[in-house]
Amino acid sequence: TVKTFNDNAGRNWMLSVNVGAIKRVRSLLSVDLMQVVEGKLLKQLINDPVLLSDIIYVVCKTEADAQSVSDEDFGKAMAGDAIEYATTALLEELAEFFPLEKRRLLQKALNKLKTFETKALEMANLRQDSPELEAEMEAALNAV
Repeated sequence: TVKTFNDNAGRNWMLSVNVGAIKRVRSLLSVDLMQVVEGKLLKQLINDPVLLSDIIYVVCKTEADAQSVSDEDFGKAMAGDAIEYATTALLEELAEFFPLEKRRLLQKALNKLKTFETKALEMANLRQDSPELEAEMEAALNAV
């Protein structure tokens, strides 16, 4: 199933990872999406929304060209929830692209990544609510 997402300009994009899309990403961005199974590229995609947006644009380039949407216009409409939805669509499409064994490996990595992100958000939330943070902020204000 082809994954879809909406950007912040209200455009709906169909994200389909196939050999043609992978070749386009290699050619235009010098990024090998086949390396996502090894984990390093996966981490890079999660941590670099600009690279992620560029990759998604190139994967959707045929559709973008048909709509006369430049990479700059595409990037302007990629922030907040749109990035999250596009990331999920891309990673799910990548997982479905690979044969069964690699697909399982990538899905396992994605599940671990989601677990890690959830824990990191929980820890950040706890830190925001901690009295220590409030004391640090008050001390910084008093030092001015």
